This record gives sequence, C-alpha cells and structure tokens, in this order.
Amino acid sequence: MSGPILETKDLRREFGALVAVDDVSVAIAERTLHSIIGPNGAGKTTFFNLVSGTIRPTSGRVFYKGEDITGQPVHRSIHRGIGRSFQITNLFPNLTVLENVRLAAQAMGGDSFKLFRSHRRYESYLARAMEVLEQVGLTEHAVAPARTLPHGDQRKLELGMILAPDPEVLMLDEPTAGMASEQVPGLIALIQRIQEAGAKTVLLVEHNMIVVMSVSDRITVMHQGAVLAEGTPAEISANEAVQTAYLGELYEAKAEGSP
Repeated sequence: MSGPILETKDLRREFGALVAVDDVSVAIAERTLHSIIGPNGAGKTTFFNLVSGTIRPTSGRVFYKGEDITGQPVHRSIHRGIGRSFQITNLFPNLTVLENVRLAAQAMGGDSFKLFRSHRRYESYLARAMEVLEQVGLTEHAVAPARTLPHGDQRKLELGMILAPDPEVLMLDEPTAGMASEQVPGLIALIQRIQEAGAKTVLLVEHNMIVVMSVSDRITVMHQGAVLAEGTPAEISANEAVQTAYLGELYEAKAEGSP
C-alpha cells in the first residue's frame, strides 16, 4: 500500500479545560516499530485511546489504510486489523491459558454467541490458539489457569490474545509495565520476532528508554499533549528539546538515585 498504514491528523481531546491531546498529527509507516514516548501526563495513553476508538476525539481524524475510522468502536477496529493491549493486564483469570486465546480467536471469527455451530469450526479456533501459544512461548502452560502465570507470562498471554485474530497493527501500551527487569528483554525480543516474522506494524508506548532506543524504527515524543519531536532513535537522542523535556530529567533522576 502507498502512504502510512495508520495516521492521525490534528487529533485533539479536551477534558473540560484540560487539553490532554493537542492537535497531534502522526503517520505510522507500514511494517515498522514506532514508539510514542514522553513524561507522565504527556497524553500518550489518551492518544492510544483515541486511535483505538476507546474514546472519541474532540476534533481531528484517525485514518487506517487511508480510511477514516475516527471514533470507531474498539471491536470494529479489531475486525479491521488493529489489535490493542492495555497498561493493566486484561485476562480471564479463571480460564486456562489456551481458553483465553481460543476465545479471543473465536470472538473475532464471529461465533461468540452461536451455540449450534459445527464442532469443526471450534476446532479451527483451538488450532489457531495452539499456534499462537507456540508463537509466544506458552505451550507448556496451555492447561494452567491464567491467574497462576507469573506476571511476565501473563503479559505474553495478553499478547497472544491480541495476536489470535492475526491483526496487521499491534498497539501495545506499556507492555513491560510491572515486569521484573530481567523479564523485559525476553518480551521485547518476542515482540520484535512477531513483527518481523508476520510483517506487522507495531505502535508502542513504553517508559523504558533503553528498550525504546534499541527497538524503534521511529519515535514520536509527546510533551504536555503535543508532539515535541519525531525521528529515528539517533535523532531523538541528539535532540536538545527532548533532552530538556524528558531524557535529561530521566537521566538526572537515575544519577540522583545512584549510590
């Protein structure tokens, strides 16, 4: 396709007098990993919610493959090929790992509430679920209740649920949130493998700057609801405005906390 796979134009969201997202225009190229960064309160998650259809914008537009999808409900975005995760793990804790992924595949197949479908239809969802579990490295936990998984594996399971309908775009909101530092590289490597093997586009909100700088093709920096800068990791690292608004604060905090 020509042009960006996902694009926002002058996207804005006001909550009373607060402007959470301030006329943000971003173009996400197909088959790239594009990160959105910024300090707390920069508007990153609100921007994600606007793009995915969780909330409606005050003004501005969202386009997917050139088609206007502004304000489209989340389930319609999923059917179009946009999968989205949240900061808080969103699982069915009492169901098995396999059942979580199977239900995600089944929901997108349109058989969620059709009780008299042929069992062969459900076998196809089960086969897809097993395929996804192998992809995210959870096959050996297939029959375990989701609640018994360590937090890092719960994040992998959530990724598997997003992958079940085989979306073209993965929107990942703080996928490493709450994970032990030693678990982070494994999850990020998994996301990279999935992107590269499946020719997928990843839009990532992530607070771990080491991760962002090492995996991103492009980075958009948000500050006080607006776009402060955009470029490659090298360009963002060298940007003085970004260093002042975000990276400098981060490094200063680390230095103050050093023994």
